[in-house]
Amino acid sequence: MGKVSLEGIEFHAYHGAYPEESILGNRFTLDLELETEFRQAMLHDDLSATVDYSRLYKLIKARMDVKVKLLEHLGHMIVTDILGAYPKTTKIRLTLKKHHPALGGLVSFSSVQIQYPEDYA
Repeated sequence: MGKVSLEGIEFHAYHGAYPEESILGNRFTLDLELETEFRQAMLHDDLSATVDYSRLYKLIKARMDVKVKLLEHLGHMIVTDILGAYPKTTKIRLTLKKHHPALGGLVSFSSVQIQYPEDYA
């Protein structure tokens, strides 16, 4: 088993429970760590035997383009998409941050962390 990570992925997207959030949008940052079997990729320099970072980014970007209200739901949908694309994935840790959420005061970010399979038991 090995770990693959993408850290500090940034998007401007339109997620939120309040109407103005779906109009103005906001900055989001995502950190992702996967555990998967990639021994064959290590031994044979074979991209098809591991997680393709470019494909993973495109999968996340496509999900970020679909408006939802809750970070929890968005994170869950990203986890589901990853498991569909990479069924050999045994663990996922995803942290999703919304920068400067509209809470009526100065807040750097709100965030959720989702862990698979722990949060799915």
